[in-house]
Amino acid sequence: MPSITHHHKHHNAYLILQISMALLFFIIPFIFKIPQNISSLFFIGAFIIAGKDTLLEAFKNFLQNKWMNENTLMSLAGIGAIGIGEYPEAAMVMILYQSGEYLQHKAVEESRKSITDLMDLRSDIVYKEEQGIITNNKPEEIKVNDIIIVRSGEKIPLDGIIIEGNAAIDTSGLTGESLPKDFFSGDEVLSGYININGFLKIKVLRIYKESTASKILDLIEHADNHKSHSERFITRFARYYTPIIIIISFLLAVCPPLFFSEAVFLDWFKRALTFIVISCPCALIISIPLSFFAGIGGASRKGILIKGSNYFEALAHCRISVFDKTGTLTEGNFIIDHLYPVKDITPTYLLQTAAKAENTSNHPIARSITKACRKGQDLNIYKQAKEISGLGIILRTDKEEILVGNHELMKRHDIKGIFNNNQNTTIHIARNRKYLGYITVKDKSKEEAFEAISQLHHLNIKTIMLTGDNKEAAQAIANQLNIKDFYTNLLPLEKIKKLEEIKNKNNKGTVIFVGDGINDAPVLTYADVGIAMGGLGTDAAIEAADVVIMDDSLLKIPLSIRIAQKTLRIVWQNIFLALSVKTIFLLLGALGMMTMWGAVFADVGISLLAVLNSLRAFRN
Repeated sequence: MPSITHHHKHHNAYLILQISMALLFFIIPFIFKIPQNISSLFFIGAFIIAGKDTLLEAFKNFLQNKWMNENTLMSLAGIGAIGIGEYPEAAMVMILYQSGEYLQHKAVEESRKSITDLMDLRSDIVYKEEQGIITNNKPEEIKVNDIIIVRSGEKIPLDGIIIEGNAAIDTSGLTGESLPKDFFSGDEVLSGYININGFLKIKVLRIYKESTASKILDLIEHADNHKSHSERFITRFARYYTPIIIIISFLLAVCPPLFFSEAVFLDWFKRALTFIVISCPCALIISIPLSFFAGIGGASRKGILIKGSNYFEALAHCRISVFDKTGTLTEGNFIIDHLYPVKDITPTYLLQTAAKAENTSNHPIARSITKACRKGQDLNIYKQAKEISGLGIILRTDKEEILVGNHELMKRHDIKGIFNNNQNTTIHIARNRKYLGYITVKDKSKEEAFEAISQLHHLNIKTIMLTGDNKEAAQAIANQLNIKDFYTNLLPLEKIKKLEEIKNKNNKGTVIFVGDGINDAPVLTYADVGIAMGGLGTDAAIEAADVVIMDDSLLKIPLSIRIAQKTLRIVWQNIFLALSVKTIFLLLGALGMMTMWGAVFADVGISLLAVLNSLRAFRN
């Protein structure tokens, strides 16, 4: 994401030149004491120089039937002032308006630059090693499996695996984690990390467009595609606001002279023009999108990726948080608790048979079984294995069929003699239609899970747990975390149905779902807000979720809600500030107690105040 483009620099230079030329034309009559009939030409010239962009934009919008905006209001005010012979005021109105536009543009540009600079995850140069020769390349030129060099102090440009070296690495750009972490050969690193003190050779896993940093920057850059209700409100507001202001101004200019003999038309016409100038809704148009952009930037600094402003409102109004259990509330690092083979089957044979099938899966339980079996055993990978979400794995070869999964999988294949165990998570194993026994595995809740749930309760948010595990295993975790409501033995589609029930019963606020971003992708999509935990670098998480917690920290769930609530407060503060101050100044203008110059200063001042207030959303 570029910080300031050449286009912006040229545009700023053009605005400064335009304003300077207009000011020069404006002050020449005063310096040289030019006669009034000639000086009016200089004032009109200043008006045209300063206002030509506004006038042209208003004309284009009129031709396209999109005239209901601030350009129309300012053009009417300026042309009207010339019409009644107030040439200096007409010129100064446009000069002040253009100056205000420049200051607002500059303030917004600098604020966006400061936000994007702090989130700048990209590297411009990549050092590639090939046959002992190191060359400088652009990130887009690097291919998968290329070897790149990252020296101390440099940013890691692409996702990859360390093949040589070790280092302390700063992950804060992606995760918000302030303390560096140690990485060693064989560890995966992501683009956007910073190598603090080591020399690393990294084998590239993803091309630049598919790298984690690129995806995150792209999502942030296009986050305004998901507009909030507040932003849509401003769009609708402007559609009706402009014609209403024009009608009121017309009535203000015409009605008093018609009904009161002492009312002078030119005085009331001038009041109407001042009324138009004051009415420009710049503060609303600029500050509200900037508030949400600042909120997105502030959340990203904390390791929370929020995809659009509409999700801020949904998060802020959350009343129920629904959690997946395995890998979300628990560590997902299962250890084998016990092996329960049937008669004539050894524990080793039971474990080896299970590992044959589980070796093809990346599920946390599968990894625990494979890891236990690999102690002294070599496992082959069977491509014929089929993983059935929520049930288990079926491995078919020429010689055998192995079923490894839960009770429901055994039941569907009519396996007889199944033992029942309700103490821990249970994995049943069958080979060639014969039941071999079961394995129990244990998991534990994350250390920060209790604190995260407590903070949600403090925010008056109810927590519910959904799991495919049995009731007893789920009950143990629920008791540890003080979760009153939980539902067990759920398949992925059943989780969606259960979430639908929860949403239908919830009459107030929104429902968020927190899952691991892979197995729970369908449920993440269905929730009002889907939050993926530990989704960093995971395509399914970034695509399916509305919010991605980049470092797997459960404490970021209540933090994201607090950030959303603060951002919304700032948005509504700006709306209230703009509308209330505008109302006061509009009344003063209608009563003739506000000059046109003062009206422009008021409009610019409110806009700048709203912009500065918006930037508070960046600091969380």
